[in-house]
Amino acid sequence: MLALGVLAGLSVLSLLAYGYLSWDSLGSGPGETEAAGTGLGEEPGAGAPSSQPHIIFILADDQGFRDVGYHGSEIRTPTLDKLAAEGVKLENYYVQPMCTPSRSQFITGKYQIHTGLQHSIIRPTQPNCLPLDNVTLPQKLKEVGYSTHMVGKWHLGFYRRECMPTQRGFDTFFGSLLGSGDYYTHFKCDSPGICGYDLYENDNAAWDHDNGIYSTQMYTQKVQQILASHNPRKPIFLYIAYQAVHSPLQAPGKYFEHYRSINNINRRRYAAMLACLDEAINNVTLALKRYGYYENSIIIYSSDNGGQPMAGGSNWPLRGSKGTYWEGGIRAVGFVHSPLLKNKGSVCKELVHITDWFPTLITLAEGQIDEDIQLDGYDIWETISEGRRSPRVDILHNIDPIYTKAKNGSWAAGYGIWNTAIQSAIRVNHWKLLTGNPGYSDWVPPQAFSNAGPNRWHNERVSWSAGKTVWLFNITADPYERVDLSARYPDVVKQLLRRLSQFNKTAVPVRYPPKDPRSNPKLNGGVWGPWFKEDEKKKKSDKSKGVNKQKKNKNKKKAN
Repeated sequence: MLALGVLAGLSVLSLLAYGYLSWDSLGSGPGETEAAGTGLGEEPGAGAPSSQPHIIFILADDQGFRDVGYHGSEIRTPTLDKLAAEGVKLENYYVQPMCTPSRSQFITGKYQIHTGLQHSIIRPTQPNCLPLDNVTLPQKLKEVGYSTHMVGKWHLGFYRRECMPTQRGFDTFFGSLLGSGDYYTHFKCDSPGICGYDLYENDNAAWDHDNGIYSTQMYTQKVQQILASHNPRKPIFLYIAYQAVHSPLQAPGKYFEHYRSINNINRRRYAAMLACLDEAINNVTLALKRYGYYENSIIIYSSDNGGQPMAGGSNWPLRGSKGTYWEGGIRAVGFVHSPLLKNKGSVCKELVHITDWFPTLITLAEGQIDEDIQLDGYDIWETISEGRRSPRVDILHNIDPIYTKAKNGSWAAGYGIWNTAIQSAIRVNHWKLLTGNPGYSDWVPPQAFSNAGPNRWHNERVSWSAGKTVWLFNITADPYERVDLSARYPDVVKQLLRRLSQFNKTAVPVRYPPKDPRSNPKLNGGVWGPWFKEDEKKKKSDKSKGVNKQKKNKNKKKAN
């Protein structure tokens, strides 16, 4: 076993020494078959390979809908283009408009209204996390023999140790707990004076890995190490949640070479970050092939939400941006690449949502979904692999009862069915309904990035009549949301409002607590991490009970 460990270590070093290679340099592309043999991370004579597929889920952060080569971007993404072209492109694929909501729905298969995370994101100083009574995808995969590993951004809360990734089903975790941070130093300031270090290995701060390595490359090296040391005959689940291309906009200098002609500094930096991310995914694919995983693997690629134009992202020709319920905030880049697909090289235009990965992957892993788990996702493997119709006919994009900024919203505007002050959005078949204030609604064309600074003169806007709080679109016919049909089809509006009302009856209370001063990293060795101690709460509770008991005894004596 010692010799095996040495060999595995040498194999990792050799791979890292080769650096960022191309498929051609290995003589095979992601769609070609390599000669079968003993993987470098495989134990000789370990038995027949598992029928359960290796699952690699790659989640990019804030990648815009247009920001991939095959959607017409000026940013080159040869790896993503090749993987998608040889797999299945998901061209009717939806996520949530922000980080935490998408991640929570992926890992639980449930809408936000069913986890209590329907408002905003989990802030670093909030005593909040994905509720502990929710079963997670890695927990279900562990039940059927999977080794589960997470590399990258968590952003599902950490105020208690029980909220940490290793307590939610992952055998190992290497990455950040917060939503963003410096790509090199891994420091994050939530507000002036509230700053801390945010790089973890399992449950402890990873100070030993603080070598100034750019996070995209550092995370990729960690993935390579995991694959080199694991036995490819045993199933593995790898959740790779890259920090890129979320702000702050940082990238190693060499990735700027092809994009010096982009005058807009934010777009130029964003392009360099995406180029580095594309190369990183190339290296993950190479490692899967090198260590004997590829032929029995399923690679899923997804963005967590739309791009942010002010931070270099582009969703053109879709409307809106990250943080909104317009298509630009929730329609995502996504594809599946796998030798196990039946219809390779195809495009899936069926309705797919990020909650669907939970039941789909558990079924592929030969796992069981408990009857008492009320899922919002569907098993869509046959839809993707064989081109069958999707079992999904609707998507609840969200109902946020706290976000009521539409001052002119009312029950009257919602025909007495729904209060249109509430921010909500729903898709049923071809129809999409939005209420409340959906968020920033411009169309931002490529020309908007042509100047050195942000330029909104090129943006297209629609000035709504005062008091408007309901919109209706036929998304199939009008994916760019240019023609509001709410006045023309009031009956359809009413039907969708009733559907919203039905969903709302199943909602759990919103979890969005105020910030806790004990979260300050200064009180935790300069590190962002769990601060809530269950035993302290218990001691306080026991102490208060003891005080109350003494008071009761005194009162009894006085009464006697």
